[in-house]
Amino acid sequence: MATAAAAAARAPQTTSRPLRAWQQAALAQYEEASPKDFLVTATPGAGKTTFALTLAARLLARREVARVVVVAPTDHLRLQWAEAADAMGIVLDPNLTNAVGPVRAGTQGYVTTYAQVAGKPMLHAARATAVKSLVILDEVHHAGDGLSWGEAVEEAYGMAARRLCLTGTPFRTKPDERIPFVRYEEDTFEGEAGGLVSRADYTYGYKEALADNVVRPVVFAAYTGTSRWRNSAGEVVAASLSDAGTKSVEMQAWRTALDPKGQWVPHVIAAMDDRITHLREEGGMPDAAGLILASDQDDARDYAKIVRRVTGKSPELILSDDPKASKKIEKFATGSARIAVCVRMISEGVDVPRAAVLAWMTSYRTPLFFAQAVGRVVRSRASHESATVFLPAVRPLLSLAASMEEQRNHVMPPPRSQPDEELEALDLPPREPREGELKQWEALEADARFAHVLHGGTAHTGEGSGGSGGGIAVAAPEEEDFLGIPGLLTPEQTASLLAKRDDELRLRIAASHRNDADDFMVVEDHPDEDDTGRSWRDAAELRREINRLVNRVAARTAQPQAVVHTQLRQSVPGPPSASASVDVLRARRERLRTML
Repeated sequence: MATAAAAAARAPQTTSRPLRAWQQAALAQYEEASPKDFLVTATPGAGKTTFALTLAARLLARREVARVVVVAPTDHLRLQWAEAADAMGIVLDPNLTNAVGPVRAGTQGYVTTYAQVAGKPMLHAARATAVKSLVILDEVHHAGDGLSWGEAVEEAYGMAARRLCLTGTPFRTKPDERIPFVRYEEDTFEGEAGGLVSRADYTYGYKEALADNVVRPVVFAAYTGTSRWRNSAGEVVAASLSDAGTKSVEMQAWRTALDPKGQWVPHVIAAMDDRITHLREEGGMPDAAGLILASDQDDARDYAKIVRRVTGKSPELILSDDPKASKKIEKFATGSARIAVCVRMISEGVDVPRAAVLAWMTSYRTPLFFAQAVGRVVRSRASHESATVFLPAVRPLLSLAASMEEQRNHVMPPPRSQPDEELEALDLPPREPREGELKQWEALEADARFAHVLHGGTAHTGEGSGGSGGGIAVAAPEEEDFLGIPGLLTPEQTASLLAKRDDELRLRIAASHRNDADDFMVVEDHPDEDDTGRSWRDAAELRREINRLVNRVAARTAQPQAVVHTQLRQSVPGPPSASASVDVLRARRERLRTML
């Protein structure tokens, strides 16, 4: 592997800002080998998008490829990729649908989603092989066979000239759940032979990124509390989050704590808001913001009301079925709002650099989702910034937090004769009971208490000693200098601050309940931003304007709209509007104006 220093010396600059050392080293390694397939594993926030687009720009400039196709997990990421490509002089259309055959003239490619590829794999195969193409598979773990998208991705891009696979969180899956275009090697698994593990061509982990000041240091603020619920037998059960006993009791205590009617959620939201204020006023981050992750849309709406009640300000509520979701993410990323509440819209890939605080109020507990969600708040802009994650003090989450710096590959264990409980368990809320069935669980109440801060796998209680919860060691006084973060509060100081504020927050929550009112507007809609100025945005606006003008011409001439469209294409030849270039669309618009 080429050294970062050697790569930096000879790599031309394609972006407006200098490439990071790891990006230059990865580019040098790629160009030395010129492979058909290349897998990059880089921690969330490290800059995979910049790396991929820099490589694409170089291949386009050398005419080694003539088209770039990006496959992303979500529709919002299509827009994010297109914006990033525009900034580097690459025009990628994020609006190309499966109903349109050819790629629009005037672009150098397009951005699609795994779901679209699965809908018409042969269409995407035709686009990727019509000319020599570089296919960028963003968060390629979504193409696992078990997700039903793997076969489609392999069918669509098996004959592409070049493939670049990107991922931030390789993970463990069931046997035979291979990811297309990823190289696997035999490996021992828990002492057994026969397992497979992925092999990345270039790896850049959280620990390396932290040392390079590419990501923020993150501390995890764990909150315990006592949960009370009624089981299916009608019995009232009480348990502590941090000492719940069996897995079943732990999950019920966890679910009860997340119930919007209890006190755990408003207490942690108040602590989160307090942390945002500290970062804005004393932490050198005047635009600091926080993200709240909910398990479902109903909880998200309830949490938004609690944020409004506790903080006095409306959060941004971002739901997947909201047609304005992408707009709201963009507005939140560049605006001044303090908190956004969402379900899964910003858990993967979405770039909100000013977000530095995360509240984990969801029952999801997989390593993949945890790493991706935490990755939303670790992107570094300056060396003095830090990230804080508020989470329930339950063993599954504390274990994930403690292993934050571990390197992970995509591991496929050998088949087991017995089901693996960890893999079979779904991180989804249980179904509602059918009519006539007894409820298996009913939340009654839950309180919240600060437990500890977890940093670097070590717990700090804020009292100099005490339990850590989850079996994690408490730091000795002589370790504090080593664990301290230059220019920031040490983990122990952060814990002390949160612990001292705990009683004050409890009084604040009680006062907010006295002033509770449900008739406020939870989320304020924001005015639409100007979408013009970029080629693919121009094309979308031109198509809308042409349709309006066709309607007016049809009404004025008493002709069917289809006839007007046909006449227009005869007057201004070219492909249908959906795949026409900006120049053709502008000419058709002017032609329609002369017909009025």
